[in-house]
Amino acid sequence: MYIEIDFNSDEAIYIQLRNQIIYGIATSKIQEGDNLPSVRELADIIGINMHTVNKAYTILKQEGYVKLDRRRGAVIAIDLNKLQAIEDMKDALRVVLAKAICKNINCEEAHKIINEVFDEFERG
Repeated sequence: MYIEIDFNSDEAIYIQLRNQIIYGIATSKIQEGDNLPSVRELADIIGINMHTVNKAYTILKQEGYVKLDRRRGAVIAIDLNKLQAIEDMKDALRVVLAKAICKNINCEEAHKIINEVFDEFERG
């Protein structure tokens, strides 16, 4: 599993790690039932604190992307509650679209961007 962390970013490392795992799932590089590396192993690979990895895994569990199993560790287990996922997406999009409107990005341009991003995930 390839994880790309930008140590110069203003975004917290645990959020970057969470996002990278979600991107991996979206592009099918990580699939349902796959084991993620142990907290210690991933921390060593990336060169970060184990608590940072643990925090990312905990958030992924809370958001329904992984389940934590004592024997298998963190396992990709997508929560299929689509209605809740749609509501969560609406909440996130409200902020993104409000920022877009402030920058004079219109609806047509926003749709084009969304389509481009979807295409990126479909190409993997």
